[in-house]
Amino acid sequence: MIINPKLDLVLELEIDLTPEEIWKGWTTPDLLCKWFCPAPWKVTEAEVDLKPGGIFRFVMQSPEGQQFPNEGCILVAETYKKFVWTSALLSNFRPLPPDSQAMLFTGEIYLQADGKKTKYTAIARHGNEDDFNKHAQMGFKEGWTACARQLETLMKSLR
Repeated sequence: MIINPKLDLVLELEIDLTPEEIWKGWTTPDLLCKWFCPAPWKVTEAEVDLKPGGIFRFVMQSPEGQQFPNEGCILVAETYKKFVWTSALLSNFRPLPPDSQAMLFTGEIYLQADGKKTKYTAIARHGNEDDFNKHAQMGFKEGWTACARQLETLMKSLR
């Protein structure tokens, strides 16, 4: 995989879950709502249509109750290995309206079994340095690490 350090944010972790458990957490809407944003924020709704062109939608809620809807398009869904979506498209590969103010990026999740653990790689690819910098300043590394650890805790509790 080719990484552009001026446009791509990368997080690599070892997670004490199997690829199957991580996949289930990423692709099951009820589970996604329980871990997908750093506490005290929460996800109040999620929808995942697990196919290329399928919807990847969730609503984040701030601690003050403000709602932030997000909708994207699934690009790749290789079971237990690779999950890719983009905020630059709506479902069915429909382009965003031209007046959209969304921060656009493509998210990639790679899962590689490593014994009873998984090498977890998350990449956020941006189209310009402004969006890259905005995402980095929002706390990409800290936030996505916190979410991955929340996923780990949740899925262990379901064993």
